[in-house]
Amino acid sequence: MDPIERLSTIFERFPGIGPRQAARFVQFLLRSSPAIRRDLIESLQCLGGSVSQCEECMRFHTSREKLCGICANPRRDPQYLAVVASDADLLALERSGTYRGMYFVIGGTISLASEKASGLRIPGLLNSISQRVEAGLKEVILAFPANPEGDATMIRLREDLEPLTLVHELKISALGRGLSTGSELEYADPDTIQSAFESRR
Repeated sequence: MDPIERLSTIFERFPGIGPRQAARFVQFLLRSSPAIRRDLIESLQCLGGSVSQCEECMRFHTSREKLCGICANPRRDPQYLAVVASDADLLALERSGTYRGMYFVIGGTISLASEKASGLRIPGLLNSISQRVEAGLKEVILAFPANPEGDATMIRLREDLEPLTLVHELKISALGRGLSTGSELEYADPDTIQSAFESRR
């Protein structure tokens, strides 16, 4: 395959990127200096060797430690656990400056086409709850996009977590509709995220 077509095909696999945007990325790289292309290549090569997954929240990080900077921070509040779909959603909540609890990244949302949760880290989340309760957990906040897939995932998790609320004194809440329907967390501004947290139910 032609190198230009091959790179365009790779870019098309990125979330939310269509053929036109992929072609623009390639054209940008073609017009860029060799130094920029070299920097991109080196950054991609470093991804494999310097990035690991936090054993507690499951997000990717560049620390050599087993836990990321958030999970290892003693100033975080263990009473709250925000369950998010992706690392991007976690970063959006962090940027808002509203939330100071812990996180768990389940790795996506339920596809409405298949209604399957395969590949999501739901079992890992459920298995961690008892240990988190011992550490002080009081509330699990389901922080998903305000769209059908996010709603389906929230419903599934509420059902899965319900038995644990009977065993432990645990509250299950979800972000309020400070988020407009159809919106993605990673694109929400800090004020919107703050409103969603304050109106959680």
